[in-house]
Amino acid sequence: MARDLLLAGFAVLVGLWSATSTLRQFLRLRHIPGPPSAGFSRWWLLRAVAGGRTHLDLYEACQKFGSVARVGPNDLVTSDPDLVKRMLNVRTPYRRSDWYDASRLDPSQDNVISMRDEKAHAKLRSKMAAGYSGKEVEDLEAKINQNVLALVDLLDSEYVSANRPFDFGRKAQYFTLDVISDLAFGEPFGDMATDSDVHEYISTIETAAPTYIVATVLPWLIAVLSSPLFKWMIPSEKDVVGLGRIMAIAKQVAAERFGPNKKTQNDMLGSFVARGPTQSEAESEILLQIMAGSDTTATAIRATMLHIMSNARVLDKLRAEIKEFSPTWPVITDAEARAMPYLQAVIKEGLRTFPPVAGLMAKEVPKGGDTFKGIFLPGGTRIGVCAWGVARNPEVWGQEALEFRPERWVEASPEKLREMDGAVELVFGHGRWQCLGRNVALMELNKVFVELFRRFDLSLVDPTQPWKSTNCGIFFQSEYWIKAYRRDEGGA
Repeated sequence: MARDLLLAGFAVLVGLWSATSTLRQFLRLRHIPGPPSAGFSRWWLLRAVAGGRTHLDLYEACQKFGSVARVGPNDLVTSDPDLVKRMLNVRTPYRRSDWYDASRLDPSQDNVISMRDEKAHAKLRSKMAAGYSGKEVEDLEAKINQNVLALVDLLDSEYVSANRPFDFGRKAQYFTLDVISDLAFGEPFGDMATDSDVHEYISTIETAAPTYIVATVLPWLIAVLSSPLFKWMIPSEKDVVGLGRIMAIAKQVAAERFGPNKKTQNDMLGSFVARGPTQSEAESEILLQIMAGSDTTATAIRATMLHIMSNARVLDKLRAEIKEFSPTWPVITDAEARAMPYLQAVIKEGLRTFPPVAGLMAKEVPKGGDTFKGIFLPGGTRIGVCAWGVARNPEVWGQEALEFRPERWVEASPEKLREMDGAVELVFGHGRWQCLGRNVALMELNKVFVELFRRFDLSLVDPTQPWKSTNCGIFFQSEYWIKAYRRDEGGA
């Protein structure tokens, strides 16, 4: 009897503690509107990040509740580019939150994205910056050119000549995977040569992404999955395919650079090694390069292509500019592309209209809190970015924010252009957390649209259902069926 009373008393105390804790958490952010259940439970946020439409759920929350909205007991999301810049600038007191713990592709090893210790992050970033920028990669542009031509040849020889449609969702990622693997350690995976997902990387990431994105809301899941009991569920270098296979390649390539007979090569990894990272740090960065350098750039290519193909005015103007500038054959140079104003406008508008990263990337409000535009943000609060909302904020983009209109970049005044550039650049992060691979990604974009549209007439097989697109922080796009027909060689 006494034991039962003791257990009942303990249960009551636990219930009271839980209720008090929940109420306290609710009250500290009660002044910021959001979905009613979000103040008491993480369920709304879990459903949003795991439901395949993260970008839209967060955008709709900001549309309904304001540019700063509550989406969890301790979570806010913002569509205000000024707040995003405030959180990301070089001297910001904001820090990466535990959201980033789930960014470890290898749960036992941090990378330049997942690292939350500011001093350690700055040190690791300095070792990686030159390699990611491509400045120390031998024949960087020539390698990208070779892969652009490999994509063209694949489409022409296997599909155009046979009058067959192709899934551009897959072909775009074969291209970006081959580019980044070629630049990272001197040899492409061979996805385009074989017209296949050689290491089953794409299918593995699509399967694993929902777990990773849930772990950004429930960071303790990373520790659970890393325990011996659940270790069988996470990728292993012993795996024959998938992310585990990429881990094995990373270890093998890193071992060649750090072993007794050190292999020296002027690629991204060679640049890293020259600046003194540990072998395990190098392995982790190779994994990050593959994911960060392929998934997001592939999305930018797919989405921008869709907008160009769907808009005859834009396509005509782009082809007219290609014809006028008559760029180098067989592949336009990066310098030529940067000098083409309408092409640059198309690329910027593509990144604006369809930001490739839609995960929260949540930062933590500094101790003591912060006040932004009259809103008090308590210390320790996680604030994520609504990329879709930033890209459609009417204060920046006006009443035509929903329209794909590259002309806005050509017509804008110098002052307005600076504002727009500052907002669209947030696609690559900002300040101390700006994407290290930005230059390489832009070089790919500068080339691929010109080379595809001056060679082929491209049309959607089913315009009513152009693709299957889902989002778990990053986008997965497949069933993106296109037919291509040859144009006169060399002319737009």
